[in-house]
Amino acid sequence: MITLNVLQTLVHYSLHFLFPGLLARLFFKKEWKKAWAIMVATMLVDLDHLLSKPIFDANRCSIGYHPLHTNYAIAFYMMLLFFPRTRIVAVGLLFHMLTDYQDCIWREFLSR
Repeated sequence: MITLNVLQTLVHYSLHFLFPGLLARLFFKKEWKKAWAIMVATMLVDLDHLLSKPIFDANRCSIGYHPLHTNYAIAFYMMLLFFPRTRIVAVGLLFHMLTDYQDCIWREFLSR
């Protein structure tokens, strides 16, 4: 039987790696493979976790904690949507933030 912790992990990584492919197919039809690769590459935003001690804490919410996961950073990512050259990166970064946020909700629910 699958536990809720395992389900949360499956949802998290599916949203980080598989769902961007769906977004790419829906919104960037002509260049969906390139768009998918770029959106997956936005995972590099998690390098800011290296600035934390400990680097990984299963009970820590990334949103608002790590420098590239703050409201200021998210506002900047939203601004990138307005420029065609950065739109795919913006979608990847914003969806990454949404995925991390839903992860925070899971953690809150599972800690009860």
